[in-house]
Amino acid sequence: MRKKDKMQTLGSALQALVKSLGIEKQVEQYKIFDVWNEAVGEQVAKVAQPERIHNGILIVKVHNAPWRSELTFKKKEILEKIHEITQSKSITDIKFR
Repeated sequence: MRKKDKMQTLGSALQALVKSLGIEKQVEQYKIFDVWNEAVGEQVAKVAQPERIHNGILIVKVHNAPWRSELTFKKKEILEKIHEITQSKSITDIKFR
């Protein structure tokens, strides 16, 4: 087999590494940090940012109580949008703090 036949794309090599390390779910979950602004919109993104993920729960820091209440009210809608954008349901809940 020639050397060229053994070559693979960087993307496929990274996917193989992630799979071999057993961290597919964590990598999938952390996609939310890249798409947060798209999921919630520019206005919300200015006052609420994802901080971390713990056991599938996205922890979001919110700048003030009125926004925290508003986002808690819209949690289901936001979670559905996250699932749609990431093509994954690995984020199971959102906690606003």
